[in-house]
Amino acid sequence: MQVNFTARHFKAPDSLREFAEAEAEKLSKYYDGLIKCNVILSSEKSTSTIKTAEIIVTANNHHVFMGKFKTNDYRISMERAFDKIKTQLKKFKERLKSNHTPKNVNTAQEK
Repeated sequence: MQVNFTARHFKAPDSLREFAEAEAEKLSKYYDGLIKCNVILSSEKSTSTIKTAEIIVTANNHHVFMGKFKTNDYRISMERAFDKIKTQLKKFKERLKSNHTPKNVNTAQEK
């Protein structure tokens, strides 16, 4: 999966970039069709302590999953945003499974 990392209005240390790439690679455990992950870090204002992490994951067939979280630490914001995306991926995969199960399984067994 391709990971794009953007830090708005500041120079992000390599540790944040490596953390984001490691978390993005963990997402493939939940769904195999992931193509691209955009990680965008920003702060509300230069004097503000609120740090925002916005993560956009693109999957096959134009499915887009997005997580956004604000705290006073970039690492915690990224963790929470990735947690939101993991939840979305789990629900999406369950929806795929439930839509592709045969509907007449019980009637075939009765005959």
